[in-house]
Amino acid sequence: MKIGLDIMGGDYAPKAAVLGAIEACKTLSEGQKLVLIGDKDAAVSILQENNFSPDNFEFVHTTEVITMGEHPTKAIMQKPDSSIAVGFKMLKENSIQAFSSAGNTGAMLVGSMFSVKTIPGVIRPAMTTIVPKLKGGLGIILDVGANADCKPDVLLQFGVLGSLLAESVYGIPNPRIALMNIGEEEEKGNLLSQATYPLMRDTKLFNFVGNVEGRDLFEDNNDVIVCDGFTGNVILKLAESFYVITLKKRLKDEFFDRFNYEQYGGSPVLGVNAPVVVGHGISSPEAIKNMVLLSKNMIETNLIDKIKKAFQ
Repeated sequence: MKIGLDIMGGDYAPKAAVLGAIEACKTLSEGQKLVLIGDKDAAVSILQENNFSPDNFEFVHTTEVITMGEHPTKAIMQKPDSSIAVGFKMLKENSIQAFSSAGNTGAMLVGSMFSVKTIPGVIRPAMTTIVPKLKGGLGIILDVGANADCKPDVLLQFGVLGSLLAESVYGIPNPRIALMNIGEEEEKGNLLSQATYPLMRDTKLFNFVGNVEGRDLFEDNNDVIVCDGFTGNVILKLAESFYVITLKKRLKDEFFDRFNYEQYGGSPVLGVNAPVVVGHGISSPEAIKNMVLLSKNMIETNLIDKIKKAFQ
C-alpha cells in the first residue's frame, strides 16, 4: 500500500505536512508506505531537523505549487508539475492507492473528476464531514461544498454514498439516513427537499428515517444527514466556529473539544474511482496525520469497490 501526500498543500506547508507525515509514518504497518509529493529538498531538510530518516518515505519531486487562490481547472492544466497534478497522475496510474492534500479544494475536486474520474453511475461526487454527537459517537453530513446546486436524484445518491462510508469506514451498522429540511413533515421544505423526500422514502438502497432540522444535527436520531453542498458548507463553517469560540472564551468542554477539525483530518471525496481526501487549509501536523490515516482506512475497508458495486 502506498499513500500519496501533497506536502505543498496548506497554509503551513511544507513544514506542517512533513511533520504530520512523520507522525503518520509511526503508525503505519509493514508494507504501508507514505509517498511525499512536492519539494524533496525542503522535505528532507525538515526531516533531518527532526531527526527522522528520509528513508522512511518515498519522494516524488515537483517544481510547481497550486496556491489557494488559483482557478482550479486552469491551475491543473497550466501547472502539470504541481504537487496536486502529479499526485493525481500517480493515482490514475496506480503508483499510489490514495491521495490526500490540504491544498486548493477546487483543484482537488477537479483533479479527482478529470484523472481517476467519477465511478460509473455516480452523477456527482460529494464531500463529507464528521459531526460529533451529544451522547458520544459521530455522524456524517454530505455534501459540504462540492455541489452548491443539486437535483433530487443526486441527493438520493448522496444517501447511498454516506451510508457506505458510515458502515465501512466508521463501523456504523445499518446507518440511519436523514434529509436536512426546515421541518420534519414530508411536505415541508423547498422544491428540492419536497421532490427528494419521496425518492428516499421509497428506496431500498439505505435506511431512510425522514427529515431532520438543524437542531437535530448533534442528536442521536440519525447517522448520516444529506443536503446540497451550499447548505452543508454553511453548516460545516458554523460548526467549526463552535470550537474556536470555546477557545476564545476559555471554555473547556469535552463535547466542543470534539469539534476540533484536527481529529478528523479531512473530507473524503466520495464517488470517484480512488480514495481522495481533502484537508483543511490550516491543517496542523495532527490534522495531516489523521488525513493520512483516513486515506489508509478507505483503502483497507475497500470502500471504493463497495461504492462501485452499489452503483453497478
